[in-house]
Amino acid sequence: MSKTWLITGTSTGLGRILVEKLLARGDRVVGTLRRDGALDDLSAQYGERLHVLTLDVTDTQAVRRAAAQAFEAMGRIDVVVSNAGYGLFGAGEEVSDEQIERQIATNLVGSIQFIRAVLPHLRVQGGGRIVQVSSEGGQYAYPGFSLYHATKWGIEGFVESVAQEVAPLGIDFLIVEPGPTVTNFRSNLVSADPMPAYDATPAGEVRRLIERNGFERLGDAGKTVDAMIAAADAEKPGLRLTLGSTAYRSISTVLAKRLAELEAQKAVAHSADA
Repeated sequence: MSKTWLITGTSTGLGRILVEKLLARGDRVVGTLRRDGALDDLSAQYGERLHVLTLDVTDTQAVRRAAAQAFEAMGRIDVVVSNAGYGLFGAGEEVSDEQIERQIATNLVGSIQFIRAVLPHLRVQGGGRIVQVSSEGGQYAYPGFSLYHATKWGIEGFVESVAQEVAPLGIDFLIVEPGPTVTNFRSNLVSADPMPAYDATPAGEVRRLIERNGFERLGDAGKTVDAMIAAADAEKPGLRLTLGSTAYRSISTVLAKRLAELEAQKAVAHSADA
């Protein structure tokens, strides 16, 4: 049985591949993008099964209008995918105020407001599923990506809380956490101006890795999207979906370390009780 999807950030990368695969299997899609014309080829091929909206997720009023237009155009929407976002690289001291504001406005506030905008429509129709695209960076942190991680950790906390609030209303969530994947993430990466003080630090090492394209990206974009679709189709996929061996290894390692540190503090933690 075909489904109807609403997806942000569909110009390139995982969002674009997701639209292609869903249309190919017979589903209907509302795709939002910032750059007009990026989905023209798919519109010509699939006609009315693809509805395209121009949207900058940093414009909250526009987000609300787009959500209303999507549900009005399609009637019922089964799966909503919050995918729009980009990476910002730079040590915490290096990034500019403007870069910080734009990163948070896009990745965090934009995702929050998009979810808030679709919730009333999902409630009225009696339920639905929201997929939030995060990354391994929502559980694990690299030096030099502090603001990016702040947005991903932030949106995961928001989703985990809201998921409990709306579960009785028939609305559930799936957080997708891909690892390094062969997409256009690197070409869309915004970098801060480097400060000499950080050249010999871990942030400087990561900068040089990025400059020489030295990051190992084991994730396959097509297989990542296939796994996302399969999970979105599943009756009970669970709250989080980790994708890629790198993400699995990184997240499992950091969670084990965090748990070990917590267990080591058990006596101290209990000593703070009244």
